[in-house]
Amino acid sequence: MKLLDNVNHRLIDDLRETLQKGSKLSIAASSFSIYAYEALKKELDKIEELRFIFSSPTFIEEQFQKLPRNFYIPHIYKESELCGGDFELRLKNQLTQRAIARECSKWVQKKVRFKSNIHPNLPLNGMIHVQNPQQTDAAYSNLSSFTTSDLGITHKKGFPTLIQKTDFPQSTAYLEWFDQVWENEQDLKEVTARVQDYFESAYKDNSPEFIYFITLYNIFNDFLDDLSLDSLPNEQIGFKNTVIWNKLYNFQKDAVIGAINKLEKFKGCILADSVGLGKTFTALGVIKYYEMRNKDVLVLCPKKLEANWNMYRNNDKNNLLSADRLRYDVLFHT
Repeated sequence: MKLLDNVNHRLIDDLRETLQKGSKLSIAASSFSIYAYEALKKELDKIEELRFIFSSPTFIEEQFQKLPRNFYIPHIYKESELCGGDFELRLKNQLTQRAIARECSKWVQKKVRFKSNIHPNLPLNGMIHVQNPQQTDAAYSNLSSFTTSDLGITHKKGFPTLIQKTDFPQSTAYLEWFDQVWENEQDLKEVTARVQDYFESAYKDNSPEFIYFITLYNIFNDFLDDLSLDSLPNEQIGFKNTVIWNKLYNFQKDAVIGAINKLEKFKGCILADSVGLGKTFTALGVIKYYEMRNKDVLVLCPKKLEANWNMYRNNDKNNLLSADRLRYDVLFHT
């Protein structure tokens, strides 16, 4: 038995000595990183096969969502804390992800099969087993992920980890355990195709339009999560058939819907568009909606704007919205 502290004796150095041409590799870990592949590329390209088990549910159909791709295959639960992605930031900043992802994808297609544990509350123990043609097998236990931080290349926060190496023939017990788990079709699910799809999307060229929409999604996804049918405007009252609604630009209509949503959920809303973008008409759209719900509306405004607000509720020849018969009250706060 040998202990590796990943500082003075690193896992990656020991693997480089242990892996041979034609080796069969078996890994159970919470995640897989392309940077770990890059670090061991010379050795991994020579192995015969790799069987990889995600120790917790990953890429499971009912769990997996087509989210914006990162160059990192995530563990579904507690990604940033457990998978080591944060500790590979320096490698990400080198901007070589696409090239590495492309090479790793080709290697995975030829030599790797992925399976995932389907039980979130029954994680598997992490381990690596190397089966060599000359019976110089070895097993490594007490590791969590297959990332550069677990290989001892990049820094990892938290307490140090002692990785235990077991040589042949005692290492055979680890292979027998892995084989038993690998053949358990009831508790494991094949996810190789999903991992391969993930790789392909990681290095493909994306159109500017796609990147634009992904950016919008990441900016506003919290807002989208807040939307619910209970707080959206009731279209059955017919407010979209009014004069004011049909005079609004699309961005103003979006503002009306957003304002009503916030008024229903938070009981207040601030409309802060720039000068000249039609805040008055947007507000009138909100006012008409609540008037059609038989609500009383009070407009508080500076006295110098009295004529402006009263024009839209009076039978005035300059009133473009006279057919809507707006009936709000106007008071001055100055």
